[in-house]
Amino acid sequence: MSQSEAPAQLSHAQIDDLRQQALAVAANAYAPFSGFRVGAAILLENGAVTTGCNVENASFRLTTCAEQSAIAAAISLHGSATCVRAVVIVNLNGGASSPCGGCRQTILELGTPDTEVFFPAADGSEVRSTISELLPHAFLLKR
Repeated sequence: MSQSEAPAQLSHAQIDDLRQQALAVAANAYAPFSGFRVGAAILLENGAVTTGCNVENASFRLTTCAEQSAIAAAISLHGSATCVRAVVIVNLNGGASSPCGGCRQTILELGTPDTEVFFPAADGSEVRSTISELLPHAFLLKR
């Protein structure tokens, strides 16, 4: 898919499946410091799904976000031409969990401006957004 083509809308069943996979992997998170366990499921343009969870470190700067973990798995399994279609983020703590700035940049670089991102809001609802809405003035390279 070229970056100018909009992807087909995800079905509720696809989103629910991604949410369940993200919840399952969140249980594997290593979060001894914050206790905030996050999981992410990423749907690639080729239909594959990869998952990842956060991995904390005593030096918080070295902590790996769930989204970065899932994207690294996608690249490892499918190569550098990987294109992210959608990202679903959950946590086991019932809190807000939007992707951080670094994750937003990575999602945009390995997706398209229309890549959909789903995450819990502070009020418990789910936000559905595109990555370009979450990162409107991104640094972009031609792929």
